[in-house]
Amino acid sequence: MFEKCEGIVIRTIDYGETNKIVTLLTRQWGKVAVMARGAKKPNSRLSAVTQLFTYGYFLIQKSRGIGSLQQGEMIATMRNIREDIFLTAYASYIVELTDKAVEEKRPDPYLFELLLQTLTYINEGLDAEILTYIYEMKMLNVLGLYPKLDGCALCGSTEGTFAFSLKEGGFLCHRCFEHDPHRLPMSVHTLKLLRLFYYFDLSRLGKINVKEETKRELNQIISAYYDEYSGLTLKTKRFLQQIDSLKQTWK
Repeated sequence: MFEKCEGIVIRTIDYGETNKIVTLLTRQWGKVAVMARGAKKPNSRLSAVTQLFTYGYFLIQKSRGIGSLQQGEMIATMRNIREDIFLTAYASYIVELTDKAVEEKRPDPYLFELLLQTLTYINEGLDAEILTYIYEMKMLNVLGLYPKLDGCALCGSTEGTFAFSLKEGGFLCHRCFEHDPHRLPMSVHTLKLLRLFYYFDLSRLGKINVKEETKRELNQIISAYYDEYSGLTLKTKRFLQQIDSLKQTWK
């Protein structure tokens, strides 16, 4: 039985000399893995459509085991991402996070749109670093994580000076600082952005302009929260950290 789906390539693994196992995040079926026979051959009709980040339509022969990719029609190649080592690093982390966070064959149209919109924005030249932070914040619920961002995690206060508490899983006001000596300091801008990234509709994103100091705070808090609660170990995260270090050296 042949079925057509709309999907994004989020992982590829070489299989034998000429084949690939391709993992797609699809709008209709969620995450699925398919065998792309001959896709490693340069002249294969499946070679281009099975590149990482490719968005398109895929014709799949379904079976009880892994399905077989018969043909594909590219909608967007995300070429600008693949041609830039920095953009590739951010996008690779985003798709690996998606792959590790999502179970197979559980459709989530919202997540599909989120991934597509994020990769499209990165490909169009918007700030890949900020887009990655937004994506990480929006993936928390997918991972079953719900940080307390509407006020102090302990007393509920919405006024005062705030820090981020890994121990309490959210914001901590100055009146409760004593409960977590290891709290992470943050500016008012960082607080507002963490909340904004978590709640707002990505499709309404406008111009991005965030100071480097605020970016560092966002990175520190989001990375620490993921390390503490997600249980994920991602190879692309280490590569992304190395790339970020290079960027700082070149500035």
